[in-house]
Amino acid sequence: MSASDVLIEPTSHGVNILKSAAPILVGIALAVGIQFLLPSTVGPYYSRLVIDAGIAMILAVSLNIVNGMTGQFSIGHAGFMTIGAYTAGSITFYSSLLIWGTAAKHGSFLGSGEWMFVIACLCGGITASIAGFVVGLPSLRLRGDYLAIVTLGFGEILRVVLQQTGKVVDNAETIRNAPLTTFATVPVGGAIGFDGIPKYTSLFWVYAFLAITVIFAYRLKRSSFGRAMLSVREDEIAAQAMGINTSRQKLLAFITAAFFAGVGGGLLAHESGVIISPKDAGFQRSFDYVIMTVLGGRGSITGVMLAAILLSALPEVLRDFERYRIIIYAALLIFMMLSRPQGLFGIHEIWDFFPKSWKTLPWKKSPREEAR
Repeated sequence: MSASDVLIEPTSHGVNILKSAAPILVGIALAVGIQFLLPSTVGPYYSRLVIDAGIAMILAVSLNIVNGMTGQFSIGHAGFMTIGAYTAGSITFYSSLLIWGTAAKHGSFLGSGEWMFVIACLCGGITASIAGFVVGLPSLRLRGDYLAIVTLGFGEILRVVLQQTGKVVDNAETIRNAPLTTFATVPVGGAIGFDGIPKYTSLFWVYAFLAITVIFAYRLKRSSFGRAMLSVREDEIAAQAMGINTSRQKLLAFITAAFFAGVGGGLLAHESGVIISPKDAGFQRSFDYVIMTVLGGRGSITGVMLAAILLSALPEVLRDFERYRIIIYAALLIFMMLSRPQGLFGIHEIWDFFPKSWKTLPWKKSPREEAR
C-alpha cells in the first residue's frame, strides 16, 4: 500500500448524532451485561483475568495508534500508563480522605465514589497526554531506533523520579494541618509504591472504557486524520510531498495514545490487589505492550486486541509449568515471528477475513440501490 493509495480512499461524512452514538451505547450495554452476568458464570478468578485482559487491550490499542498507525517506534508506553495511575490514584485517595475521612471504597455501583473514580481516570489521561506532548516533540526530528531510545529514557527517568517521592499521608487531620512543604515531595509512596488506593475498578468500567477506546481508534483510522497517519507510516517523504503535516500527525498520535494509556493506568491503579510502584514505568511492562502490537499486526485494532487477550491468558495457562513458563512463552513468540512476521492480522481487521457474502447484511442496500 502506498501513501497515495491511502489518501484516495473515500471517507464518509454527514453521519447523524444518533448513528454516531449507537456503537458507544451498544458497548456500554455489553459492559453492563459483562458486569452482572460474568462473575456468576465463571467465578471471581476468571473475572479477574477478564479485567486484566480488558486493561491490556486498552493499552495495546492505544499504543497501536503510535506504533501501528504512524509507524513510530515507542517503547515507553508504560510510562504514560504509570503517570495516569499515579494521578488517578492520588485524586481518589486524598479526595476520599478529605471528604469522607477514609480512603476506603465509598458508595455502591455508580455511586458517588465511582463517579469520582471516573473523573480521576480522565484526569490521569489528561496528565498523561501532556507528557505525551512533551515526549512526542522529539519525534519531529527523530525516527526509528533513536526515537525508541528517547521513549525508553522517558520511562526510566520517570521510574527514578517516582522513587524519590515522599511517603503516603493516610490521615485526614494530618493533611489539613500539614504545611505546604509536606506536599513538595509529592506523597505517593516512593520506592515502596502507592498503597491504599480505593478499589473501584470493575468489569463494567474496564469494558466501558475499552469500548470507547476501540470506537475512537477505529473512527480515527477511518477519518482523514487517521489516513494521514497511515500515509506517514507507509512513506513519510511521500506523505509530506502530498501536503500532509507529518509533524502534526506524529505529535497528535503521541498525545492521543498517551491519553488512553493514562486512562488504562487509572483503571489499573484502582484494581483490587494491585499496588502501583515506580517499576511499573520500566522497560519490562512497555515491552509487553510492544509485543502485543507487533504480534497482532501493525495498524490492526482487532489484531492487537486478540494478541492482548492471548498474552494476558498465556501466563495463566502455563502456570503449571512454572519453571519453564518464560522459556515456553519466548519460544512461542519466536515461532510466531518466524512463521508470520506481519502479525496475526497484518494490516487488516478480523472482518476482512470473512467471506464477502457475510459482510453484506440481507437488509442492507447496495450502493447502487441507495443511489436510485
